[in-house]
Amino acid sequence: MFDTPFSLPQLGWSHFFQQQLSLEEWESTSPVRITAVHRNSIDVAGKQGYWQAPMPGSWFTKDSEERPTVGDWLLLDSLTKQPLKILERKSLIRRRAAGIAAKVQLIAANIDTLFIVTSCNQDFNLSRLERYLLLALEAKVEPVLILTKADLHNDLTGYFEKARSIDPTLAIEAVNALDSHSTAPLFSWCDIAQTVALVGSSGVGKSTLINTLCGTAIQQTATIREDDAKGRHTTTSRSLHFIPNGGLLIDTPGLRELQLSACPNGMTSLYEDIEVLAQSCRFKNCHHTMNEVGCAVTAAVTSGDLSIRRLTNYLKILAEQERNAETISERRRRDKNFSKLCRNVKTTHKKIKGDFF
Repeated sequence: MFDTPFSLPQLGWSHFFQQQLSLEEWESTSPVRITAVHRNSIDVAGKQGYWQAPMPGSWFTKDSEERPTVGDWLLLDSLTKQPLKILERKSLIRRRAAGIAAKVQLIAANIDTLFIVTSCNQDFNLSRLERYLLLALEAKVEPVLILTKADLHNDLTGYFEKARSIDPTLAIEAVNALDSHSTAPLFSWCDIAQTVALVGSSGVGKSTLINTLCGTAIQQTATIREDDAKGRHTTTSRSLHFIPNGGLLIDTPGLRELQLSACPNGMTSLYEDIEVLAQSCRFKNCHHTMNEVGCAVTAAVTSGDLSIRRLTNYLKILAEQERNAETISERRRRDKNFSKLCRNVKTTHKKIKGDFF
């Protein structure tokens, strides 16, 4: 245990969490904030300092979204220091976990702002940026686009224009992550007790940015490949850090794959233009493909009012969420029925071919 004490407001405590405690709980428990999650334990910070607590075995049987993640507020028994329960979250950033199992992976909880970090090079990708924006919009946290490696370009107008073509109101900051003067404007989102999470691909400079904002080298960094601007994983787990002006930063590993869990509110907000157009389609079950009759959405693509890239990404994410919403048994049943249909078609084809000849 580290003896440095933290006040609850310093850790981001607010009335939202206070009102969840009864008078008895307030007197017999100690609220702490989770700063890291390990295989069998969690790092926490509270009034008594910073230490590692065991994770109750019963927690491993809970659903993914009920397990602890970085940024969670946790109640400990004041005497035994044993974890008792996780408080309701005011925000949660999550994605669908990689692999075939339909599981949700938690990224960070109780954050105020999401820094979407991308580089001014080949990593800049509008379709991926839309996915990160959906994470923030669904969680109802403020997204801020951070363009790193800005010092390598004389004119960043093109990057700003492309990003604002997705959302004209999007806050954008261009920085040299190694330069504290360049990153100084970011402190306006990192005020006292404010929690910011950073997401982005490997190699975009998240760890470098963390080190610069914290004023010390707390995260390992590495160079990118010159041929394709791809980075290597240097951050392997999520962790919460404190910066000198009182803000809190949550670093996350680079995401090679960002599949989204259900985010209906985010879709409605980010793709409002497409969903408004869809109301004018001739048929309510229009799929918005180029061969649909009377489709107002594809008509907007033809006229140049809507980019084919944006429509393609919208349809791709919709299909992905529908597929991810299926349970494993439903997916197996669908795949089994499809295989059976294919066999029947082949059998019928052979029979017709045999009768014909």
